[in-house]
Amino acid sequence: MIEVQLPDGAKRELPDGASPMDLAEGISKSLAKKALFARVNGKDWDLVRPLPGDAKVELVTRDQPEGLEIIRHDTAHILAQAVQELFPGTQVTIGPAIEDGFYYDFARDEPFSTEDFEAIEKRMADIVDRDLPFVREVWDRKDAIRHFESIGETYKAELIRDLPETEEITIYRQGDWIDLCRGPHLPSTGRIGKAFKLMKVAGAYWRGDHRNAMLQRIYGTAWANESQLHEHLQRIEEAEKRDHRKLGRSMGLFHMQEEARGQVFWHDQGWTLYRALENYMRRRLQAENYQEVKTPMLIDRTLWEKSGHWEKFGENMFTAQTEDGEVLALKPMNCPAHVQIFRTGQRSYRDLPLRMAEFGSCSRYEPSGALHGLMRVRGFVQDDAHIFCLENQIEDETKAFIGLLTSVYADLGFDDFIVKFSDRPETRAGDDATWDRAEKALRDATAAAGVEVILNPGEGAFYGPKLEFVLRDAIGRDWQCGTLQVDFVLPDRLDAEFTGEDGAKHRPVMLHRAILGSFERFIGILIENYAGKFPMWLAPTQIVVATITSEADGYALEVEKALKAAGLRARADLRNEKINYKVREHSLAKVPVIAVVGRKEAEEKTVALRFLGEEGRNQEVMALDAACAKLSGEATPPDLKRS
Repeated sequence: MIEVQLPDGAKRELPDGASPMDLAEGISKSLAKKALFARVNGKDWDLVRPLPGDAKVELVTRDQPEGLEIIRHDTAHILAQAVQELFPGTQVTIGPAIEDGFYYDFARDEPFSTEDFEAIEKRMADIVDRDLPFVREVWDRKDAIRHFESIGETYKAELIRDLPETEEITIYRQGDWIDLCRGPHLPSTGRIGKAFKLMKVAGAYWRGDHRNAMLQRIYGTAWANESQLHEHLQRIEEAEKRDHRKLGRSMGLFHMQEEARGQVFWHDQGWTLYRALENYMRRRLQAENYQEVKTPMLIDRTLWEKSGHWEKFGENMFTAQTEDGEVLALKPMNCPAHVQIFRTGQRSYRDLPLRMAEFGSCSRYEPSGALHGLMRVRGFVQDDAHIFCLENQIEDETKAFIGLLTSVYADLGFDDFIVKFSDRPETRAGDDATWDRAEKALRDATAAAGVEVILNPGEGAFYGPKLEFVLRDAIGRDWQCGTLQVDFVLPDRLDAEFTGEDGAKHRPVMLHRAILGSFERFIGILIENYAGKFPMWLAPTQIVVATITSEADGYALEVEKALKAAGLRARADLRNEKINYKVREHSLAKVPVIAVVGRKEAEEKTVALRFLGEEGRNQEVMALDAACAKLSGEATPPDLKRS
């Protein structure tokens, strides 16, 4: 007999050779139906695979996140089998589960198209209906290589050759079809269900290396049930409507082009939005006693080498060489430059904390294939700041920063965010003792701020641990934006010091922090979150004065002037077009308010106000002075409303 311990501490006895499925069936038939795989002594394990002996066993069910991941993994295998049945001669390579779905890379001379998806999905459903058992087999390495080469699967043979000699070679069989895989898998294909859909096909280099062959990658999505699939497809449809690239063009905010890849051409409307956001952030920082600075964009590589950024990010830096042999780099971040300002003059402990902010223009080389509108660019502006402080000030500065960030996000329409704690990465600067201090300081400060965190192992910066603030938008998507990092390393590397109360020289602690991350990306998030219907204080054009008849042109200009005098971003539309056409056009451009004026309004000195997207709000007719006061109040930024 073997003894099994469950997560709640309960123990059960099972006969030798029993599997996790036997355990599940012994607990309840319903659990056996819901269970997908097991964790045995912390390792993922097939339900039908015999237990190794006495063990700690956790059963993972369909409604757990880990269960969804294995459903997606198995669906990738189903896709590969369906493709090879329908398109003989196609080689399969790698097919993992990813966020929201899965993909599989195929080697095939003829290209796949989305028109093939219907037939592939139908065959996948057929394989599910066959309810084929997933059977785990351990093969001899040479036999496995020989087998895959004999059936023309050269990529699989290469994968096996590159596995460590100590690694067990496991093959999974589903019917007559086999694949190299570590597992685990569901008991059978029938357990996967049919809540899947193929989404797109794209090119992908073998093993991600551009020097290798180009493969064809088919992406799909898979869920635990049809309802989840339907909700996901609806989110995708809604996201397409909100695509910031489409809205950016239709609203005249910005454009991008091949001659300046990954860089933004801001148009008048977009730059107005940008400046409204920048002015808001500047006021918030001034209220928190930040000093705003401006540092050079081109800095000699020697500073980047000293800071450690050249070794870590050198391949992502744009460089220029002078006739004198200087090698200059466009700065990818602002921190080393801020240390240079801190190092000027004599600094005392009485000067700390010193909060130094910059809307710094940065440049990073991102591969062309990774560029994505405003979300992934090569030229961007960070709302960057660095707080130079004492070690015993970390807690107060962390609490203050989290309070500021929370308030800013709320003002911008984001009340829902999570915080991840990213600890030391494998490749890092500083010794373990320094990292122990930094991680403890940040962990204690976060706890003092009353913030719960999710551990994000190994994802800290190379110089220190960090908090990542992940906000959720109107359609449930997560965006990592803000960061706070505790750094004991860079001040030492760049020789930053202050005179302590004891008269001796000391190193400051450096807190790296950002709220928006980059203006470009955050504006992209704002566009999609609001679907272009910005709150009035952010809207590039807040009000359009539209005439019904040319007889009202003079009054329309008078209204425009009065609205501008009240601090509103207003413009008049005097075109010889019907009013319904004008209203429709400006509504599509997401203008929050349209003031309609005709002969009657001109005579009575009134305006008829129409509000975008407020169906329950009737058209309001009011005197011009009252309208200016009302709209000015509605357009006041939230921080100024509170002051």
